[in-house]
Amino acid sequence: MNKVFKLPSFNRWMKKTRLSDQKLCAALEEMIKGLIDADLGRNIVKKRVALPGHGKRGSARTLLATNRKERWIFLYGFQKNERENISHKELEVLQDLASDYLSFSDNELDLMVGSGKLLEIIYGEKE
Repeated sequence: MNKVFKLPSFNRWMKKTRLSDQKLCAALEEMIKGLIDADLGRNIVKKRVALPGHGKRGSARTLLATNRKERWIFLYGFQKNERENISHKELEVLQDLASDYLSFSDNELDLMVGSGKLLEIIYGEKE
């Protein structure tokens, strides 16, 4: 069972761009099938996600921490018209963050969700 999370800062960015959890889940479906736009190393991947009213080409880039098995964590997002890419230093910070989040136990992640430090996206269940 895939566990999917997002940082609160990522959630705030999502609200600004009107990106929905459903769009993230659709992107996750593609990534599970191997359709990842870039492997940035040390468990960070980049995936383009279409924003409402736009195609993928002029849309958002999301950066995730993942072990490519059951854990996916949306860490950072940006629109291509805002910036071309992240800096090397930003990537290093995200890679360190990925290492931390991917090393946490399920119980530790549940505690983080309970405290609001991490938000869970319900994935793979019918509502």
